[in-house]
Parts: sequence; C-alpha cells; structure tokens
Amino acid sequence: MKDSKPNLYSTDAVAEAVTTYSERQSLDLPQWLLDYHAEIVKNNSNSNLMISTYQARALVWLARLMDAQRVLEIGVYLGFSSMVWSHAVGLTGKVTGLEFSPDYASRSKAAFRANSLSNITLHVGDGLQTLPALDPAEPYDVVFIDAQKSGYPAYLRAVLELSPPGGSRRLLRRGGLIIGDNALRKGLVADDSEANPYRSAAAAEEKEEGEEYRGQRSDVGKVREFNDAVKASARLEAFLLPLWDGLNLARLVD
Repeated sequence: MKDSKPNLYSTDAVAEAVTTYSERQSLDLPQWLLDYHAEIVKNNSNSNLMISTYQARALVWLARLMDAQRVLEIGVYLGFSSMVWSHAVGLTGKVTGLEFSPDYASRSKAAFRANSLSNITLHVGDGLQTLPALDPAEPYDVVFIDAQKSGYPAYLRAVLELSPPGGSRRLLRRGGLIIGDNALRKGLVADDSEANPYRSAAAAEEKEEGEEYRGQRSDVGKVREFNDAVKASARLEAFLLPLWDGLNLARLVD
C-alpha cells in the first residue's frame, strides 16, 4: 500500500516553494480581493484570523464545482472571506454573514460598500441565536464556519438540527457542504505533545495576538470534538484537508 503520509519535501524552503507554485498554478483572484487581503495584513496585528489567499482560491473552486449560489458564513472578521464567497457565487448568488463583533461588522460593511458588493447580508450578534431566525426561503449550499473555535460543536449541532432530512424548510440543502476552518489548529488537534513546538509557544502567542486568541489551547479540544462529531455523524461524509490550518469538508448526505 502506498504511504499516504510521505515526507516529500526535504526542507521547509522546498515546502514553501511547492505551496507558492501550487497557488500560482491555481485559479486567479481578482486584484481587488488581493489588495484588501494585503491591506488587512498590513494594518491588523491579528490578521491571521483571516483565511489565506490560497484557501480563498480553494473555496472559490469548491463553490463553482458545486454551482453554489447561497453561502452562509459564521464568523466574518473583517469581511475578506465574505468577499471571496461573493466573488465565487457571482451577482446572482447570495452570501449571509454572521458576526458577533459590532466593530468587525462595521468595518466589513465598509469594505463591501467600497467594492460595490450588493449580494452580502450581514447579521450582528450571537450566531447561535441568529441561526434559527434565518429560516431561508431556499436552503444554503455552503455553511462556512470560521468563528470562535469553542463554539464549533454547537454550530455543527445547530446546522444539522435546522436541516432535517426531508424538511420543507431547512438551513442547508441535501448535498450541501459544511466547511470548518482551522480544523487542525497548528497541528495541535492531531498532536498536542511536546513534539509540537506550538504547544509551548501557544501561551506567548495568545499574549501577543490579543483577545481573539485567549483560550487557544482550550479551543483545541473543542475543534477536536467538532472533527470527531463530523466523522461520527451518519448524516455527513467528511474529508479533512490539511490546507493552511486545516479545512474540514463535510457533505450533508440527507
């Protein structure tokens, strides 16, 4: 049997070159998206809360592969990923974002206006309270979860409960995708032993990065719980992709 975990790249520099090459050979993002991503990185110390441009390309590709027209995003931050989804679904599509922080929501809306994006609707508040109130006339094709990691298991339960098999009104359609970002948490979900240098570095990073990273180590357990729940659910087909910090892709089979 061919080894599915070979050490293909001899050095970190080679691995970085492979990632750069792979991104360059993938579909293009429009310049306005790249510019906004660069602006966030330049002006925000916690910009690693945002998806990478390589992830963005993957999400656009996935959305178009399944002809997605309706996307629900839980956790918007400064709006880059919402704008990526907006680009992916096009003018006839719809993106709904849920963001807890009024400040992040306000800054996101400003970015949407600046880029003339009219197909994004943003709701501010507790996502778990907002989800039941959405009651979309047509179910979403994709639910993208990129919020506080401690809430991942609860968000998964809510999405499944609001998408009953055979239901006339449901949140996510049959065959739709639930995508959980940061599903590996710097590898700590798979290996939180001393062999992972991020274990000892986590406390220092929390202090440096700010309030959004408080409790990062305890969040690892919740992300692991989310991954386990996805894998265990008879309603989902899972594929955990080690892209950037991990994308857990789960297809709703019923």
